[in-house]
Amino acid sequence: MNSVVLMALVATLGTWAVTALGAATVVFFKSPNQKILNLMLGFAAGVMIAASFWSLLQPAIERAEAMPGLPAYAVATLGFLFGALFLWGSDKAVSCARRMARRTQGQPSGRVNRIIMLVLSITLHNIPEGLAVGVAFGTLHTGGFTTENLMGAITIAIGIGLQNFPEGAAVSIPLRREGFSRKKSFFFGQASGLVEPVAGVIGALLVVSVEAILPYALSFAAGAMVLVAVHELIPECQQNQKEQPYFATMGIILGFAVMMLLDVMLG
Repeated sequence: MNSVVLMALVATLGTWAVTALGAATVVFFKSPNQKILNLMLGFAAGVMIAASFWSLLQPAIERAEAMPGLPAYAVATLGFLFGALFLWGSDKAVSCARRMARRTQGQPSGRVNRIIMLVLSITLHNIPEGLAVGVAFGTLHTGGFTTENLMGAITIAIGIGLQNFPEGAAVSIPLRREGFSRKKSFFFGQASGLVEPVAGVIGALLVVSVEAILPYALSFAAGAMVLVAVHELIPECQQNQKEQPYFATMGIILGFAVMMLLDVMLG
């Protein structure tokens, strides 16, 4: 049990470190290469979509079939929908807070409010991502320490880590443009990812402590990941692609193919 939680902590510390690396671009560059960011976002979207089925939904259905209670299809569907609704609700809360912050933009605290909202929006997205990594590593305790489960958890962490890089830059670079020092911009950028290790440990502990919630937790993480990939990563990576419109799209295909190859080959 302790080793699985520790692995989840190490993995989510790694995803936070990638966020910090992305935030550190503000120290070296005025703005990162947009083509590379689009490719990374597309690759991460492909990985997350593939992982949501082979590493999360499929194991959720298999475990639900072996447990008494609701049918497996109901468990997977409910968990998936709750995961998407949780992230949707988080976005709504951030949007509401942003509208309130705009009303104070003419006041001295207006810039501070904008900063808080920027960091908060990225931080909220990192909660379900950290949970997804924690749940994936939690399966090593309840579902068996197999090569399939281990590689599934690692690839989920890698996919989330890849999309954390542009998220870190998305916080630090606008702050730099607002006039903040490079040091403060980096600090706020990396701070947006600190919630992932906390969420990862919580996700692993929940799965390890209450085995009955594992199918729900896996499908919950899948719903959250699909919503992030479809609603945010894919539209974001498709921007500014007039010269090479398929550049980021091939990143999506490549990410999906790599994740599918790993899961099927090791399964």
